[in-house]
Amino acid sequence: KAVINKQKELNQDKMTNYSIIAQVIVALSIVYVWAFHFDNIVKEFKQYGLSDLTRSIVGSAKIALSTLLVAGIWYSNLVLIPALLIAFLMLSAQYFHFKVGNPWLKHIPSLLLLILNLFIAAISLKLI
Repeated sequence: KAVINKQKELNQDKMTNYSIIAQVIVALSIVYVWAFHFDNIVKEFKQYGLSDLTRSIVGSAKIALSTLLVAGIWYSNLVLIPALLIAFLMLSAQYFHFKVGNPWLKHIPSLLLLILNLFIAAISLKLI
């Protein structure tokens, strides 16, 4: 029984490391897009028919939630809610991509971030 518990502990440590990697990837991706490709964000939100205020709220939320994901590397209790909220924002992005008929290539970034955030949330909940 002690061997089984030790193995579970090692597996959980490995999954925590994978989660940390995913948290950093998500945070860096969001900051990169919102800081260095803001002109593309402006065009996309106009294409979706969303206001500048909505764009500002979404951008602020994504940056704040990304910051919490990074803080979650040291304070694991901070990870679950930001991961789920970012996943929701990425699901919303998928909706708008479908709504305006964007090609599949435009769906990929938000789809990957959706999957990564669900992965982070599942690890946080110890589902995997």
